[in-house]
Amino acid sequence: MTRGSLKDYQEKRDFRRTPEPAAGRGPGSQEPIFVIQKHAARRLHYDFRLEVDGVLKSWAIPKGPSTDPQDKRLAVPTEDHPLEYAGFEGVIPAGEYGGGTVLVWDTGTYRNLTKKKGQAIPMDQGLAHGHVKVWLEGRKLKGGYALTRFKTGKDESWLLIKTDDAEADPSRNPVADDPGSVLSGRTIEEVSR
Repeated sequence: MTRGSLKDYQEKRDFRRTPEPAAGRGPGSQEPIFVIQKHAARRLHYDFRLEVDGVLKSWAIPKGPSTDPQDKRLAVPTEDHPLEYAGFEGVIPAGEYGGGTVLVWDTGTYRNLTKKKGQAIPMDQGLAHGHVKVWLEGRKLKGGYALTRFKTGKDESWLLIKTDDAEADPSRNPVADDPGSVLSGRTIEEVSR
């Protein structure tokens, strides 16, 4: 996987109309980053993104992330995004791909915990095999999360599940309890103005 995997991202957008960042040079952090963006498009959802091989691998999560290990959240894969997208907040114009308001709901770094047959494997291999496990160090979310691929007909979907660790909290609803941006403190309504 290389920066060439941003072709779908670039083809779906008219950068003369949308304020979204075009592909460019990434921030180059020591630890890989993650970001969860709240996206009020046709339907409100949360975009879960993990830095892998110079891009943000991305999934749309209709109900948002959970801190309850019993919850299985549908995660629909979307196109890779450039690393610069991790700081994007704003309004994608109506009629453009993904039109609607975006805010950075959570962000931070993550550690790869993915193993196969007891041996640690790189993220790209885990994704190719259909299972990764990460430890998030975000402002709102911390702890282990697993992404597992499954097939529904000819479509591919994933499940995002909180692991049962010290950061698990079945009584907490992070999406409802803390709806604002970790960057600006604004709500989705405030960003849309």
